Amino acid sequence: MDNIFAENLRKLREKSGLSQKQLAKQMFVNPSTIANWESGRRLPDAVMVLRLANCLGVDANTLLQLEAQSEKSPNVIMVDDSEIILSGGMSVLSDILPNATIAGFIWPMEAIEYAKINRIDLAILDIELGTSSGFDLCRDLLKIYPFTNILFLTAYVDYSFDAWKTEASGFILKPLTSEGVKEQLRKLRYPFSMGGDK
Repeated sequence: MDNIFAENLRKLREKSGLSQKQLAKQMFVNPSTIANWESGRRLPDAVMVLRLANCLGVDANTLLQLEAQSEKSPNVIMVDDSEIILSGGMSVLSDILPNATIAGFIWPMEAIEYAKINRIDLAILDIELGTSSGFDLCRDLLKIYPFTNILFLTAYVDYSFDAWKTEASGFILKPLTSEGVKEQLRKLRYPFSMGGDK
């Protein structure tokens, strides 16, 4: 298994002069957990990545980027209460990110439930979601996984000021276009691998 994170974790651990057992003790995990991370069988969650960075004396963002590059299939969601816009957006995303797992939702609660069992790398959120708000959904998703990239999608430029008050990576005006998404992908707060062999 080609796993950038696993290989670099092993090198960082060895450079620190720690055995898997010693690192596990510092991390308060079983040695088998470290072995699974270094073999690429599993990846640590965000909390464990931050703890690893602290134990190994490295920048957490470096480890997070390495972890993201190890993912063969990033998880992307789009949430919009308009079926037409959601359908068109899903088509655009599928063309740009052919190796991603992409899911669309009309109801914010369904997106939250999905995010609880699938780590979301990128969420594209409509700001007006019926009686709900994309800003509230943004906060809920970031509570589940703080390193989710959030892009807000709306037809109203005025919302851009409110969008920048959140931890979002960017803002796209409707309709969703390939050019608009590609531009935002270059500016993500937490870059991830687009999948594939490259």
